Amino acid sequence: MSKDSEAWLAQISETIIDPAREIVDPHHHLWRRQNWTYELAELWGDTGAGHNVVQTVFLECGSQYDKQAPEHLKPIGETKYVVGIAKASSEDKNQANIAAIVGRADLAHAQLDEVLDAHEEAGQGLFRGIRHTGATDPHPQALSIPGQAPEGLYAMDEFRQGVALLGKRGYSYDTWHYHHQNKDFYELAKAVPDTPMVLDHFGTPLGVGPYADKREEIFAAWKDDIAALAECPNVMAKLGGLAMPDNGFGWHQRDLPPTSDEFVEAQARYYHHAIACFGPQRCMFESNFPVDRLSISYPILWNGLKKIAHQYDDADQQSMFSETARRFYRI
Repeated sequence: MSKDSEAWLAQISETIIDPAREIVDPHHHLWRRQNWTYELAELWGDTGAGHNVVQTVFLECGSQYDKQAPEHLKPIGETKYVVGIAKASSEDKNQANIAAIVGRADLAHAQLDEVLDAHEEAGQGLFRGIRHTGATDPHPQALSIPGQAPEGLYAMDEFRQGVALLGKRGYSYDTWHYHHQNKDFYELAKAVPDTPMVLDHFGTPLGVGPYADKREEIFAAWKDDIAALAECPNVMAKLGGLAMPDNGFGWHQRDLPPTSDEFVEAQARYYHHAIACFGPQRCMFESNFPVDRLSISYPILWNGLKKIAHQYDDADQQSMFSETARRFYRI
């Protein structure tokens, strides 16, 4: 992220709400890309900006794959890369510690056991599960982050067998897909009831391209899909990730980034509906940084989440800010 972007985010500053509230951020990435590095210094710059973020969970994002390894083992390079950063994060007790890793594997691969063994060894006690995303859309040209999964992935027998193997081996499954795929994910969750799963980013309601003028129509269908998914006891919900450009709120294109009040006004209804359906004990607030950093700063995001959470009692807030993530990811 450029210095201009840093300056853009810094234009909005707020007093930190409930600064002692312990937070486990269960969804962030790390990468070293040509024009954008987000590693420990950048992560700590965000987690140390006022909120009491004590632990985090890394989610796969295609970083530092092992180019020399066979295709199915290339993602092990990412786990090794993150373990090195996680070890460094544990050396400063005043900063957030990367406490768990969710890696990548092709869950339909015939040699999945070998891949999981390699992740476990490379993870040095931090490996918790796999995210093999199912995101695909018929209008990829309209999206800034188009999913690349094949159509119908969740229904494939080999894929479902792989998801089932995760549960048998004590691992979890994280997903990422778009709102129109929520029903497909529901069928997967019902078909593989013994594998604990997480719905990332509310199922990503889209708001750009052909979806730009359909927010209310999409929200109405999304509400029904979320209520159905909540009936699957093996599914947890990550509450966040709605500030991606593809969600269509357009904050990344403004002269000023949003305040926490603007964030709440635009997005609170998604949070409250998911919490009502899943219950706080199955919900965890997430940052999805640095992707959502394109639209909102870390301090402002968590201020907004705390404003949304304010109407719930302290035990429920504790679940959503830390305990659900700790329980699910065993940290």
